[in-house]
Amino acid sequence: MAISRRKFLWLSGISMIGFQLLSPFGNAVWGNSKIPNARVRPGDANWPSPKKWERLKNSLKGELIKLESPFDVCKTTGDVEACKTLFQNLKNPYFLGDSPALTQTLGWFKAWETQPSVYAVAAQNSTDVAAAVNFARINNLRLVVKGGGHSYQGTSNAPDSLLIWTRKMNSITLHNLFVGKDCEGIQEPQHAVTIEAGAMWLQAYDAVTTKGGRYVQGGGCMTVGVAGLIQSGGFGSFSKNYGLAAAGLLEAEMVTANGEIEIVNAVRKPDLFWALKGGGGGTFGIVTKVTLRTRELPEKFGAVFGKISAGSNNSFKMLIEKVIQLYRNELFNPHWGETISFHSDNSMDFSLVFQGINKEEAELAWKDFRSWLNDNQDDFTIDRPLTIIDLPARSLWDVDFLNENAPGLIKMDEREGAPSKNAYWASNQQEAGQYLLAYQSIWIHKSLLEEEEQYKLRDALFEASRLWTTSLHFNKGLAGAKGEELEAAKNTAMNPVVLDSFALAIIAGEEEPSMEGLSGLEPDLQTATKGATKINAAMIALKKALTPTGSYLAESSYFEENWQQSYWGENYKKLSEIKKKYDPDGLFFVHNGVGSEEWSADGFTRKQ
Repeated sequence: MAISRRKFLWLSGISMIGFQLLSPFGNAVWGNSKIPNARVRPGDANWPSPKKWERLKNSLKGELIKLESPFDVCKTTGDVEACKTLFQNLKNPYFLGDSPALTQTLGWFKAWETQPSVYAVAAQNSTDVAAAVNFARINNLRLVVKGGGHSYQGTSNAPDSLLIWTRKMNSITLHNLFVGKDCEGIQEPQHAVTIEAGAMWLQAYDAVTTKGGRYVQGGGCMTVGVAGLIQSGGFGSFSKNYGLAAAGLLEAEMVTANGEIEIVNAVRKPDLFWALKGGGGGTFGIVTKVTLRTRELPEKFGAVFGKISAGSNNSFKMLIEKVIQLYRNELFNPHWGETISFHSDNSMDFSLVFQGINKEEAELAWKDFRSWLNDNQDDFTIDRPLTIIDLPARSLWDVDFLNENAPGLIKMDEREGAPSKNAYWASNQQEAGQYLLAYQSIWIHKSLLEEEEQYKLRDALFEASRLWTTSLHFNKGLAGAKGEELEAAKNTAMNPVVLDSFALAIIAGEEEPSMEGLSGLEPDLQTATKGATKINAAMIALKKALTPTGSYLAESSYFEENWQQSYWGENYKKLSEIKKKYDPDGLFFVHNGVGSEEWSADGFTRKQ
């Protein structure tokens, strides 16, 4: 008897995506039929059978992992020591990143709590990712992707889902003469680096800067994932000089909703390529590699640290005003970045960085401010002297150099057998395993630096700081950046207000690791309620004096109002059209991501 073509393809195990052919991963590919309005969960009749999961497992170069919550050791076994060890490890970002069942942030008050997926595909290459995407689409599963896993809004985990985990995809390749695919004659060959999606920024900086002697614009936190930061827009410590990380994207490899592995750049699917530059991760497809331009490395990087307290409210207002003037006159340029924080006890923390100038030039920028402090010693206390340091730029992410010369700046992964280069900034440890009370941010427009407008910013910072610590992140805003970097940022999906904003104001708070349902280890809900109330009130106080401008999607409120406008402004309409073009059935869903308004909050049910 003749065998049918359809049966032949079934027996051969070949999946022809886009046609009504049987698949080894499910009953049928959807083709032109409409995907059901509700995704399936474990226990549903259409949940994949064990045999289907086994077929998926056998198709992978990587692993298919059945996930269990690490917190089960505290809930069911009663092993007190094991539970204690777990909570100690939750302050280690490498421990969190190495577990597909954990996230860097453990939860958010009245928003979400980390819960593992049912299965994780520990992908080793883009073919593994494509197999997982196909399996999720064919079987109508909720799909999640985790790289670095630093999402504050819980987008790198979801219960009852299939997780694509890219941690093991971390190769890095340097190029001296890179030209994108099909871009010959259009793009000049240039220095670049190709980084797989599971790599973290410390790994990238080690390859590009410590070993390669060049610079790539990336994240300030060493354990943030490379691909996720690029897709969120991406700010580093030196953004005023090097611009948006997303603007440095030359090419990406990605898996789209139809399971195809695509190379996208300025020539190949340029609309999709544009959407990846700030349109949000896990939304348009799953990025498996990025190629980024690299830059010449300056001779030195430097930093300024210190803390000053004012003796009264009036003195603190005077200090705020003087710092605004200092920033406007001396620091509002491509050389400077990072943070000044304003506290309710009338103290102010300085944690700034510089590049492109030497220590003597940095000292000169602060000379008048220091003289003013000396002239007003009765009003101010120097809690930590303003200290200016510099170091060879090539050594900023050199773990051996930092351990020898500045051991207080970093912490090490102290697990037995951990790689010797697993380091992270000591200042980032509070974020590891955090339980967020609330998180708010707003772009600060450059007009507030004008002399006649500075009082508005002064009063707003003072009023907000009465309620909660308020920080200005000067590297997260492109006003004051180099002209060519402003032009490059215009060709990204970021909200255009970032071009005219000199800083991002962040007001946020967290508790130590905690988990609901664990006796003695639960969040303090009374403290969380008070903290969230104060944080939100502080942002209201800040906004009263400012024109609402929007927020940065990677560092913003879970409850962001009018998030489409806030995150993307006039670019949202174009992003929405691209989403519908490449993912019409909404396979890729993240909270407050492009197109998410068409789904329930958990991403399981399409709205009618």
